[in-house]
Amino acid sequence: MGPFLNATLILVSILLIGIILLQVRGEGSGAFGQAQSTFRVRRGMELLLFRFTIGLIVLFVGLAILSARFHDL
Repeated sequence: MGPFLNATLILVSILLIGIILLQVRGEGSGAFGQAQSTFRVRRGMELLLFRFTIGLIVLFVGLAILSARFHDL
């Protein structure tokens, strides 16, 4: 179970990095960003990416906990 869990964790982390990079928008770089003074509502594809990111984060944390739990076995 260990190698499968580790491979899944690596795959989810790569997907998470890609999804986060897709969300970088507007001017400036993603590393520094710019403060926006206006309120924006997420719609369409942006909302889908946001929810998918949250799901991947939950999955990543769950897999990391399982990996740490089964590491000693």
